[in-house]
Amino acid sequence: MKIKYHMCLCLLFVLSWASVAHAKLNVVATTSDLGAIAREIGKDKVEVTSLAKPTEDPHFVDAKPSFIVKLNKADMLIEGGLHLEIGWLPNLVVGARNQKILTGNSGYLIASAGVPIIEVPTSVDRAKGDVHPLGNPHFMLDPLNGKIVAMHICDQLCQIDAANCNYYKDNLKDFTKRLEQKFSEWQKTLEPFRGTKIVTYHKTFPYFANRFNLNVVGTLEPKPGIPPSPTHINSLIPMMKNEGIKLILIEPFRERKTPEFAASQTGAKIIVFPIMVGSQKETGDYLSLFDYTINQIVSALKAKS
Repeated sequence: MKIKYHMCLCLLFVLSWASVAHAKLNVVATTSDLGAIAREIGKDKVEVTSLAKPTEDPHFVDAKPSFIVKLNKADMLIEGGLHLEIGWLPNLVVGARNQKILTGNSGYLIASAGVPIIEVPTSVDRAKGDVHPLGNPHFMLDPLNGKIVAMHICDQLCQIDAANCNYYKDNLKDFTKRLEQKFSEWQKTLEPFRGTKIVTYHKTFPYFANRFNLNVVGTLEPKPGIPPSPTHINSLIPMMKNEGIKLILIEPFRERKTPEFAASQTGAKIIVFPIMVGSQKETGDYLSLFDYTINQIVSALKAKS
């Protein structure tokens, strides 16, 4: 009996140890693009949850009680920063009561750290609209910034899980190589359209436009975060005609009436730009997000030429 008892204890110990040894790190990302890169680096060593739906405005996420439970169990929290999530994330983190993911601890990562930020205002004046005091937070739409974020995630995972650091570094190397190959293809694809003037709904696309040499000359919003007004649109349409604007870029969560009116008056083509991974079925990972979007843009511009 004693032998059987000890055998059972040993078996339970081994099973318990194996369970701990193979437990995945719980990574919570505020957006699906950050989550997608975490999956690329962590692969089967991580379980990644994204809070914002790919189709919703990341500025205004519906903060659900279930998010607090997810954050409470998180080994790592990745947020974009630059006040993108300031309207909904801080209270969730406080409610989660998880020391690991508090500022300054190894389980907390601001993805924008080290990224070249654009549109940093010299002063914050609410009369200018919903201006981000730390700069434009939509940096993930420049794929080379995705490479920087991947490096940050790898470093942070190595801090949390040093035993698997080489595994994360190998995954980073593979992801970086694939991204650089794709980036070269995307550049060549868009090169014939260098300097093309476009209009966007919100100031979501400057990083993308800057990287691929497109020229944003106006927005449907009169000021950031201020809904389009008839006065503004009536002044925008003549400019669009004079400049020969061929594209209007909008996010999936925007209303369609205003861009459709502007398109009908100017002949511009509307492109619904899936700004986060998973917003369209064709955008299942970070690289396919750009594959899909760039193909849509090029198809529209070829049709207009």
